[in-house]
Amino acid sequence: MESGQLLIILATAIASATPLVFACIGETITERAGVINLSAEGTIMLCAMVGFVAAKTADNVWLGFLAAAIVGALIALVVAYGAITLKQSQIAIGFVLALLCSDLSAYLGNPYVRIPGPTVPPRFAIPLLQDIPFIGPLFFHEGDVLVYAGYALVGVTWLYFYRTRGGLTLRAIGEQPAAAFARGHNVIALRYAYTVIGGVLMGIAGAAFSLDFKAGWSYRHTAGYGWIALAIVIFGGWNPLRAALGAYLFGVLQSLAGVAQSAIPDVPTQAFTVAPFVLMILALVLTSSDWLDRLLSYLPVNVRRSLARAIHTAPPAALGRPFEQD
Repeated sequence: MESGQLLIILATAIASATPLVFACIGETITERAGVINLSAEGTIMLCAMVGFVAAKTADNVWLGFLAAAIVGALIALVVAYGAITLKQSQIAIGFVLALLCSDLSAYLGNPYVRIPGPTVPPRFAIPLLQDIPFIGPLFFHEGDVLVYAGYALVGVTWLYFYRTRGGLTLRAIGEQPAAAFARGHNVIALRYAYTVIGGVLMGIAGAAFSLDFKAGWSYRHTAGYGWIALAIVIFGGWNPLRAALGAYLFGVLQSLAGVAQSAIPDVPTQAFTVAPFVLMILALVLTSSDWLDRLLSYLPVNVRRSLARAIHTAPPAALGRPFEQD
């Protein structure tokens, strides 16, 4: 395979991972605030259907994104009410909503299966940036509005998390909510707000599938991507930049699996279909296992510490725990 062809494949893979990036950033924001939203699978699927139907009905792709974002916010609001106000099991609430929303998408979207509809405007290159060696053709040559918005979302979220007072407060309510409350922050209201923001991004992710990268609607149109998004958030250590890199990595793995399938026709198709999922699971095992510490112990101290900080992950200390705000 020529380098130019490989570059095109990688660029396409990175662009196609954009919906997953939105979903991962949304879930990262929610979990950093201390709330687990396991409805991601159903939310993305229902919002993909709603976005396509709204865009088809109004003949306006951006109204489709707006409708999907609103539905995503409403689902997240249900999660927040059950988890924060009623203090019920966040795991149970998420699983029930995931199943409910998946079934709703199939039932309500049945009349719109495999019919044409509006899509995001064509892709375009960004002047000057596209001329940067390797980086330009990879990131700025074959993108559309949604792809470039994904890049901006990752950068803005990272800056907000680690370079602003609001980001410090967000991390505090997920790590030490009692301390944040003692400093005058309304933990309940902030958790509601960040959960809804995460839901909005989940909704946009769903619409991105049906209005751009997998244009159209069909039964179980986005099956599996919600669970992958949840896994990538863990893989990314609840860091928006690392979560985005995990999403792009998954897109590249899927693309390379397709190329390998063509190059090695004797291997069963199913092996290449599941390969990206297996590799992501292995990455999760790698970042959370004790034997990695033993391997790192053979390296120089400075290298070992740097690698340990980059690899090891820890969830927010108060993740999934209800908070009594008196």
